[in-house]
Amino acid sequence: MTLFALALVLCAAFIHATWNLLAKRSGGGAPFVWLAGSLSAALYAPLALGVVLLQQPELGAVQFLFMSGSALLHTAYFLMLQQGYRVGDLSLVYPLARGTGPMLSTTVAVLVLGERPTPLALAGAALVVGSVFVLTSGPQGLRGGASRWPAIFGVATGSIIACYTLWDKHAVSALLVPPILQDWAANLGRALLLTPSALRSWEEVKLEWRLHRLETVGVALLIPLSYILVLTALVFTPVSYVAPAREISILVGAVLGARFLAEGQVKRRLSAASAMVLGVIALALG
Repeated sequence: MTLFALALVLCAAFIHATWNLLAKRSGGGAPFVWLAGSLSAALYAPLALGVVLLQQPELGAVQFLFMSGSALLHTAYFLMLQQGYRVGDLSLVYPLARGTGPMLSTTVAVLVLGERPTPLALAGAALVVGSVFVLTSGPQGLRGGASRWPAIFGVATGSIIACYTLWDKHAVSALLVPPILQDWAANLGRALLLTPSALRSWEEVKLEWRLHRLETVGVALLIPLSYILVLTALVFTPVSYVAPAREISILVGAVLGARFLAEGQVKRRLSAASAMVLGVIALALG
């Protein structure tokens, strides 16, 4: 993994943790997801159009299929994640979602895509993923009925992350869809898919905008920026390196949860996050 790819992924991780904090604060469900997706599609449309005009990528039926499939996967991801935040803590749902995703995507990348990371990189990936689960293994982690549904939504979200990581990796590296265009298509598709639901619950949409306008705008700006950086790294970097390295966002998320949401178990979570940093270094050296 090159230092440039690592820099892209680490920047994306900080941005990703920030927008998840904003999403957790909103707790708005489908209306919030629709608002954020619509705003993202509108705000990034000029950039996507500019990429198409300047790069003139080949856009055939297969490319459009992968852009449409990405929209479906990302819609499911945001709805599942938002539901998890409605019933559970950021420090439980977020680590499970972010930890399950790279574990599955790295495994599939090695078994199905034929990627062959070095032993040092594999050790780093294992350290990152293991640290994520240490974050959720305390007395208030996965035990007890109150944590059951947040944990289920977290793991389900992580499974979808693994799917869209591999799907989008193929789109940007094999089909040569520009990362900005791939992400914009996912945001536009999410907005279109949820428009019927938004129209049926228009009063809820207006209330969500009135109560959480700042969070909505912040998420709309940060979601594409974070994922565009990841997709750019995926163009020239194997999934088995990028997916685990993204999980440095767990460290940022643990700090944000403790600082702004008054969530506990800070020492254990920061210790696990420190081990995660060592895993990221191993990935970079590998």
